[in-house]
Amino acid sequence: MITRIFPLFSVYLLFLISAESVFSQPKTEYKILSIAFYNVENLFDTENNPFTFDDDRTPEGDDVWTQEKYRDKLQKLAGVMAEIGYDTTKQPPGIIGLCEVENRGVLEDLINEPQLKHYNYNIVHYDSPDRRGIDVALLYRKEIFRLENSVSHELLIYNSKEPDKRVYTRDQLVVSGKIDGEKLHFIVNHWPSRSGGEAASSYKREKAAALNKIILDSIFKKEPLAKIISMGDFNDDPTNKSFKEVLKTVATQDEVNPHQLYNPMEKMLKKGMGTLAYRDGWNLFDQILVSGGLTGRDYSKFQFYKAGIFNKKYLITENGQYKGYPFRSYGYSGYQGGYSDHFPVYIYLLKEVSSNPNRDNK
Repeated sequence: MITRIFPLFSVYLLFLISAESVFSQPKTEYKILSIAFYNVENLFDTENNPFTFDDDRTPEGDDVWTQEKYRDKLQKLAGVMAEIGYDTTKQPPGIIGLCEVENRGVLEDLINEPQLKHYNYNIVHYDSPDRRGIDVALLYRKEIFRLENSVSHELLIYNSKEPDKRVYTRDQLVVSGKIDGEKLHFIVNHWPSRSGGEAASSYKREKAAALNKIILDSIFKKEPLAKIISMGDFNDDPTNKSFKEVLKTVATQDEVNPHQLYNPMEKMLKKGMGTLAYRDGWNLFDQILVSGGLTGRDYSKFQFYKAGIFNKKYLITENGQYKGYPFRSYGYSGYQGGYSDHFPVYIYLLKEVSSNPNRDNK
């Protein structure tokens, strides 16, 4: 079958072509939507918040975090976000999940950068109890996504050695709304880090996975065929216990049932691909997972098409000890002037263009 793919909600006129191709097969036209996630590596403003550990990210702090550096980082991040998926969709993502943002103010500054401003992004953000003051957030283009509800779920974790001592970390953000008349749910995650070692800290991420499972189950209870996208920096690879035993993710698209999550990143990891590097090895902590309702072949509604890692050449360190790693803002030797220590990830959703102009607006 010959296909033609069109950006979602761009300004165009579509004419369904009934003529047969030279191979006597009908042409099919699709709308395409990109959805992205990006760990933006400590996007802090330059002001000292007395209630969080942000002292380093101030002009007087160890990072000497000035307005000039802040504005440069905003410009760089906005340029990356505007380009994710652009080669295919000819526009930036309709939805972008973010982590390591300090507050709503930095998000407002980000979406008002010239590369993003005319795409009319809006913000969903809640303050988390994280000690460093970093949060998760979701950006959406108002002409594409109609917001219906959002809620922030607190992740309660206690120190394994001191049971009375709470580990303050990021909440899990749930955003629900409609695109083209279809209900979609997004969960934005930034699970606890591997500080103290992978094995010693794994219980924290397993707790985070358990919360994710509770959120999923609550949505499925109300909507058995719900279309859910869980994205984030999970600080675990797709094959870790948090995914395979707690969330019970599936690596093969055809084998996922409506209440499971398909993880397209698992096969990428097995091919040696990654989104961040550490000690000359790659991890794939940044992932986008989709529920079974998005993995079918009924393209009269949105379906998962493919996933990718956005690792253009300019996002990669060109030389030195960390050649080939993501080109980050700060490294062990101080300010690097890059983008982030993580590559963004993205997925595409496809939907067949309807010959009934009213169908998508129900």
